[in-house]
Parts: sequence; C-alpha cells; structure tokens
Amino acid sequence: MTFLNTCCCSTPGESVCVFQLKLVNPSPYRFEHLATQLKWRLQEGRGEAVYQIGVEDNGLMVGLSPSDMNASLKTLSRMAHKVGADITLLRERAVDFDSDRNVSRKIAEVLVRKVPDDQQFLDLRVAVLGNVDSGKSTLLGVLTQGELDNGRGRARLNLFRHLHEIQTGRTSSISFEILGFNSKGQVVNYSESRTAEEICESSSKMITFMDLAGHHKYLKTTVFGLTSYCPDFAMLVVSASTGIAGTTREHLGLALALKVPVFIVVSKVDVCSRGAVDRTVRQLERLLKQPGSNKVPLLIRGDDDAVMAAQQFTHSTSVTPIFTLSSVSGESLDLLKVFLNVLPPLSNSKEQEELMQQLTEFQVRALSPQAQEELYVSPPDIHLLRPGRGTVVGGTLYSGVCREGERLVVGPTDEGRFLKLRVGSIQRNRSACRVLRAGQAATLALGSFDRSLLRKGMVMVSPKMNPTICLEFEASIVLLFHAKTFRRGSQVTAHVGNVRQTATVEGLHGKEELRTGERAVVRFRFIKHPEYLRVGAKLLFREGVTKGIGHVTLCSEIKDLCFVSSAFIQTQSGLWSFTS
Repeated sequence: MTFLNTCCCSTPGESVCVFQLKLVNPSPYRFEHLATQLKWRLQEGRGEAVYQIGVEDNGLMVGLSPSDMNASLKTLSRMAHKVGADITLLRERAVDFDSDRNVSRKIAEVLVRKVPDDQQFLDLRVAVLGNVDSGKSTLLGVLTQGELDNGRGRARLNLFRHLHEIQTGRTSSISFEILGFNSKGQVVNYSESRTAEEICESSSKMITFMDLAGHHKYLKTTVFGLTSYCPDFAMLVVSASTGIAGTTREHLGLALALKVPVFIVVSKVDVCSRGAVDRTVRQLERLLKQPGSNKVPLLIRGDDDAVMAAQQFTHSTSVTPIFTLSSVSGESLDLLKVFLNVLPPLSNSKEQEELMQQLTEFQVRALSPQAQEELYVSPPDIHLLRPGRGTVVGGTLYSGVCREGERLVVGPTDEGRFLKLRVGSIQRNRSACRVLRAGQAATLALGSFDRSLLRKGMVMVSPKMNPTICLEFEASIVLLFHAKTFRRGSQVTAHVGNVRQTATVEGLHGKEELRTGERAVVRFRFIKHPEYLRVGAKLLFREGVTKGIGHVTLCSEIKDLCFVSSAFIQTQSGLWSFTS
C-alpha cells in the first residue's frame, strides 16, 4: 500500500523539498509515476532534491514506524536508481504523534542527487574572505588536498602562485581550488584523484573556492574578486586567537553590501582555550546583530545543525551559520563538509532556463601580463598567451549559451569597437566542455586572436546584440564613509561587475555635496575608455578611505555625448565601430 500524499515546495535559493508520507510497496504503475516525479524534481533542483519521509503534504510531521521507514527508504532508493541518482540519509528525527504513543515514529530527510549529463555538474562559487593570517589558505588546502596541516602552514603551499607568497605566507592574488561531492555525498578531492579532470568526472557537485587576499594593501584585488567573479556565497574566516581584527569588518561589510550570503568559520581553535573561542564567537554574534547587519547567528554544534543551516541559509537571508574548527586537529571539519554538501544553489532551473534563452554575453575578467609565457591552469582564472597555444580568456557566461566554434564579438576596445572572433574550445575546471550555460564560469580558447586587443572589463556578445557602451552613467548611491565631503570633481575607482576603472563625479542630482550615510543620484564619467554596463548592475566605489555602494540607473550611450563627434553604428560585416 502506498500513500499518495506528495507535495513539493521550492523557492529560488532553496533546495527542492518533497513531502512524502510513505512509500511502501507501490504498484508498478505507481512506481513509474513516482520515478517520473523524482526526475522532474531533480531537474527543477538542478540535480538535487530533498525528500522528507513521514511528513504530510501540509507539513504535518506524522512519522513512520521503523518497518515502514525502512520500506520507504528502499523504494526511494529504487526510484533514484531508475533515474540515475543516489540517495544520502541526512538525518532522522523522532516525533511524538498522538495516534499511536506505543510505537516510536521518525521522519527522515534524504538527499537525492543525480550525476548531471554532459559534464554539467552543479557548480557553486565560494569567495573566501578574512584578515591576513586568519588561516584561509590553510583551510582550503586541508579541504581540497585531504590532509591536515602540520601547524606550520604546509597545507597552504599548493595554493600559492608566487614566490613572495610562499616566503611571507600571505596571499596577494586570486587563486582557485575545487572540492567535489559525488552522488552519494562523499568528498572528492586530491587525496584520491590525481588531477582536476578526475575530480570533475567523479563529482556531481563542485565547490569552487576563490581564495582572496586578506592584507589591506591588496584590497583592490579582493574587491575585484567579489564584484567580477559573481560568487554564490562568501566564507569569512576568523582566527580564534586574534578575533575580529584587521580587515575582518571590512570584508564582511563588502559581502553584505554586495548581498552575497555569508557563513563564518572560526579557525585555529586548537591553539586557544575554550574561553578564548567562546569570546570570539560572542564578538561575532554582537557584530552580526548590529544595525546594518541584522543577522541571526547560528552556531553549528552537530550534523543536524549543519543540515538545517544549509537548508535555511539561502532561504532566509538573515541566518548566518558559524563553524568553529581546526585545520590541524581536524576538529569539526566534517561539519563544514556536511554543510557544503547539502548547500543548495541560489537559482533554480527555471531561472537558469530564462537566462539561457537570452543572447550570449560572456564577461571577460582580469588580464595577467605576467602569464604571457606560462600556462597557468588553475580554474577558471587564465588569461594568457603561450606560443602554439593561442589566446585564452577566463570569465563567466552571464546569459545565453556558448558552444565550441561559435562566432562572437568582443569589446569595447579603447576606440569603442567590437571585434569579431571565434571560440575554439571551452574548459570548466580544467575539463573539456562543449557547451557553456548561463551562470557558469569557464575558460575559452580564442585561437590566433591578438591578446593585446583584450583588457579587463570587456564582454563577448552575440553579433545579434546591440550593446550599449558609455563613458558616463548615473547611479543611485549611499556613501558608506568619507573623511570630508563627496562632491563634483571627486575621483573614485568604480567596480561594476567585471569593470574596474577610475571615474570622476560629474554631478549630484539635487545636492552640492554628500557626507557619510547620505544618499543621492550621482553622475560618473570614466576617465580612460568606454565600458559596457547594464542598468541595475551593482556599483561599488572606493578611493582611500572613501567607500560607497549603489546600482546603475542610467547609461548614456556614447553617441549621445556632446564631446564625441561620432555615430555608433553596426556595419554590414558585423563589426561595430565608431565612424565619423
């Protein structure tokens, strides 16, 4: 007998959750119906779904007897096998249901995960923030290499890219590391796999960590990483021994300003007393509850807390999980892995499909002149030229679909032109990929295209698109901090997505000047070359101690500016350019 009570609830940023009372001895017809239903749930959740067994369709937790629960789990396992997926029991909870007090009843939460087709594994990007010497790189080394640190930083050596980073132990650039989970929820890292290709082949879910710099003098690199790489989440690492120090507050503020969900890891608990760890946690709780943050801290103490936090983290923007762990002893490290395994994507399949229906737009990120003669293959930040290799660029596909051999145009150049090119090959996390979908990060080989024509902030778009480029734009901003006053003529470094350029304040609407905490609509002008901007894009600007955030409200097309005596046209050959 099979109860037919089935209900699915999901919202953007929340895992697909299916309420199922019980699955006991279904008929062949009913089994096929349930398997088809599971297939659609997995598609909706981008390869993942959580089944709650023993729960009515209205959310009432009835619970099942041990025999019914075992039979239901076996049926769910058969359903998953039929659609090419695996199940993982996340947790069981006892319930007290009035109908039968003599029989113990439980509900179970089960993660169903499918191996995506065509290497389209679920990929989440996590920016790693925190003050210098907080243990960010060491923690990533332990997670991705599968070996504990020796207490002297051995685990972080594989993450450093430059000699001075090895000598000082401090990250100065953006580096990437990957951590995989297979369909059964087991960790896949370099401890069992030799290469990133093997990790990708064995994983159903990938976590791409972006290790950002903690030192204040590398703040512009950290800001660029947060704005241009579009992280899904941010992991703020705080040392238990030093507490909230250095750039910790600033990094947290940046993540909150950009509306990136943050979870916190308190590291180095092995070198502190329990009292010192508790003191650091209390500092963080006070900081998160302050006006401007308004977060609800959630200290993770066990597997149940980790599972609940992962499910609630993206659903409620106010929840901020806090982990206390050690990269040397491994204390509570498994709780962080459980959290990352269950953590759902921010967008569902419907939202991704809508973006895929739009014209192709690939955002090109920072270029690295130092990498011209080397092949640096850390995913996905490679922008280089090597003899015989051609030009390779890295970035994120904002919209549309990009395939091998596709013809696009890239720009704007310093002269405001868009140049034709052809995509040779595509790689995601060092693995060949034939099709790139909206929201995915990858590297594209452009063959013999002249690398000197590329720069940071460019976009590669479909020839059918009529891109709007501008030298001037308006933005609604709030001034977070300024030592004096913010007025016309001020110069700031503007960060808008993958664009980073100095801009001059041309005017403030309805005001002569701004002070800390005030809002206004401000008109900016880039001082070097035009850029491609989208209305509604997030803006973050800084200059010294000056900091502000906002969003773009108006882009003045280049043809409308009085100081440009050119018209913006599309030629018959498909090359956009300026002509008199």
